[in-house]
Parts: sequence; C-alpha cells; structure tokens
Amino acid sequence: MTHAMVKGSNVPLDTLAVRAVLRWTPGTGVPDVDVSALLLGAGGRVRSDEDFVFYNQPRHPCGLVRHLPKRSVPEGLTDTIEADLGGLDPSVEQVVVAASSDGDTFARVRDLRILLYDATAPGADPLAVFDVRPETGEETAIICGELYRRGDGWKFRAVAQGYPTGLVGLATDFGISVDETAPDSDPAQAQAQVQAQAVPAPAFPAVPPAPDFPPAAGPDAQVTVQHQQPAYGYPQPAAAQPAYGYPQPATARPAYGYPQPAAAAAPAPDPNFALPPMGPQFARS
Repeated sequence: MTHAMVKGSNVPLDTLAVRAVLRWTPGTGVPDVDVSALLLGAGGRVRSDEDFVFYNQPRHPCGLVRHLPKRSVPEGLTDTIEADLGGLDPSVEQVVVAASSDGDTFARVRDLRILLYDATAPGADPLAVFDVRPETGEETAIICGELYRRGDGWKFRAVAQGYPTGLVGLATDFGISVDETAPDSDPAQAQAQVQAQAVPAPAFPAVPPAPDFPPAAGPDAQVTVQHQQPAYGYPQPAAAQPAYGYPQPATARPAYGYPQPAAAAAPAPDPNFALPPMGPQFARS
C-alpha cells in the first residue's frame, strides 16, 4: 500500500532497508536537482563532516548510506539515496533527505516528489509518496523528508522545509564545517567549498622545477683546440686546419673548387716550323 503524504505527516516503516528516490520533470530552463542525506545525532546535528552523503561524497564510511547515480525514467529524472537503517550506529537518530538545485530556484522545478521504496523488494510499489512544493519559490535547497527512530523502529516524515541559501545554508544548519572567508560570499562558491571539504582533493606529487641551465655564452669552454670551420669552396689561410681533423701540409690545397698549381711549361716551338698550305685556294695551277 502506498501512502500519499502531506506536509507534516509521518508513516511507520515495515522495512529498515529503504530507497528514497527524488523525481522531477526536466525541460528547458529547469535547473538540475541533486539529492543528499545527512546523518544526525543528538541535538539534530551531524557527528562529523563524513555524515554528509551526496554526489561528491557518495558513500558514508560505514557503507550503510549511499548515493546512487541519476537515472532517466519515463516519468522524468531521478536521483536516489539508499539506506540500511537497521545497521546504523545507535548514535544516528535521523537521516535527513534533502534536494538542492543547480543554477536556479525550485520555482522552476516541475513535478518534484520523493518516493520511498523497500530496497529489498525490487519492482514493488512505493511505500510512500510526497509531492514537494516550495513555499516561496526562492528556495535553492529543500528538506524533502526525514527518516527518524521511534522506539525500536523507524518512521518517515514529510517535511518540505526550504533554504534560500542553497546547499551551504542547509549544510551549515546541521553542523557541516564551511570555510566562508566573507559574510557576503557567493553561494555557489560556498557550495563548492562544502564539496571540497567533504572530499579532500587528491595529493599529487609536486612536479620538480625545470633545471636552470646557464645561457650559452660563446664557444664551448671544454673544447681543447678552437678553430675556424672551413668554408666550402673558398681558399683558406695557410694556418687554417681542415674540417675533419687530419693535419695537412701548409701548402696543400683541398681538391674541390680551389685553384690548382699550373702545369709545367712545354718546350719552345721551332722557329723554322711552318704549317703546310691547306685548302683549294692554295692548289698550284
């Protein structure tokens, strides 16, 4: 049997393993919605920051309260908290189920409701259904309902209490530590601080700085003999050494592209030598 609840009503639970499903209709201009849970001890406050379970800290250290991934169903989108109430430490007196909107108020969220299921009976009808309606329309966080001890059992109460200060206002109201450096700090920034405190950032090893190499200043000081490199195809001074490390005679010239010594002069021609007449014009008649 499903109990249709109104604000302030409560219902006893026949099971201690429950699944609280937040559901809404998405659309253009509708902000995203996230479900969260706070485990409260005496005085209605968390025992430590670990008692805050949400998408960025999806599992309580005891393993009995979990945030499940969002799902798309024919009726809309869902975000879910699952709790094994029977195994919780006796110091936990309440589990508050809350919703927070991302980017706009709950006045723009359509068909918001919370459905409570028996987690041990897949496919069964919900135990309770509560349509969550904002009171002013300016809320950015709402307590949808609370699971609380009553004698040896547990009950569920429909609440619908809103917070215009969003997730940070809800969290600090129940004792979550939030480092707000300025009283008028941005709520989105404060919400990010809540998330950062709930899940410490992983410690990555520091990257060593790049070595500070001295700038190059002229020729290599460790070169034993410094010399000018030959230019290809041009005569070099006699003292210049060839490029490839083999000593050459001072007068030696490289083979390619350099002036070569003149060949030895031929003997002087015979002064009485004359070429014979050639051609028909020299023919005798």
